[in-house]
Amino acid sequence: MEKKEKLLEEMSRYAREDVMVAFSGGVDSALLLKLACEAAEESGKAVYAVTVQTKLHPSGEIEEAKKMCREIGASHIVLAVDELGEAGITDNPADRCYRCKKHLFLKMLEKAASLGISTVLEGTNEDDLHVYRPGIRALKELQIISPLARAGFTKAQVRELAEEYGLSAASKPAAPCLATRFPYGTALTYEKLEQVGKGEEFLKRFAFQNVRLRVHGDIARIEVCGTDFEKLMGHKGEIVSFLKGLGYPYITLDLEGFRSGSMDETVPENIIKRY
Repeated sequence: MEKKEKLLEEMSRYAREDVMVAFSGGVDSALLLKLACEAAEESGKAVYAVTVQTKLHPSGEIEEAKKMCREIGASHIVLAVDELGEAGITDNPADRCYRCKKHLFLKMLEKAASLGISTVLEGTNEDDLHVYRPGIRALKELQIISPLARAGFTKAQVRELAEEYGLSAASKPAAPCLATRFPYGTALTYEKLEQVGKGEEFLKRFAFQNVRLRVHGDIARIEVCGTDFEKLMGHKGEIVSFLKGLGYPYITLDLEGFRSGSMDETVPENIIKRY
C-alpha cells in the first residue's frame, strides 16, 4: 500500500503537464499508462502513448498495443524505426540493449519535443534493476523517468496492481525483442528475425506457460518450463515438422527449461559491470 501511494503521488505530479508514455503493450507499460491517464483526468492534461513499430519484436504487438490504448483511453502514436539499419546492432553486440534503447528513446524525445512535452515515462520495474539490462543506462543518460522502479514495484507487484485495475495485460507474458533469441555476436538479418518469430508464434499455440525459441546456427533450442516438458513431447511430431519446414535442421529441448535472459549467461563480467 505504501508503494502504491508513492506511485500514485508521483503520477499525479507528472500529470500536471502533458506527458508521454513509452508503450510496448506489456503489463509494465500498460499499468503505467493507465495510472498516467487517471492522473491526467484530474489535471486535464494530455497523455500520449508511443509505440515503436519495429521488426525486432514479435508480429501482432502493434495491433495489441492499439487495442490496449483504446481500452485505457489514451492517444496512441506509432513510430516506425529501423533498428538494424540505424542503431548499430547488426552483429548483435553484448551492449545491444543500450544502443537500441538510446536510439529508440532519442526518436521518442524528438516526437515529444514536437508536441511540447518535456516528460517521458517508461515501465522499468524494480526487478529489472538487478539483472543485466544495459538499456537502463541509456534511459538514465536521456533522463527518461521510470516511475515503477522509483516506487520499488517488482514484476509480481506490477501484475497484481494491473489485475486490480482490470487491465487485460495483467497476465500477459513478457515479449522481449527477437534479437534476444540469438547469441551475442551473431549477424542479424530481418529474415532471421522473421524466421524465429514464426517458429515461436507456432509454439505459443500449444499454450505453454512460457516459451522461447533460441537459435544457434542450424540448431533451434526450445525453452519451456519443466512442467510443460510432457505437453511439448506430446506434440513433438508437429513441432519438429514445422520448425524443420522453417529451415532449422536440428531441433532440441533445453533440459534446464525456460530462463528469461538465458543468452546473457555468456556475457563477460567486465561488460556486465559496465552497465
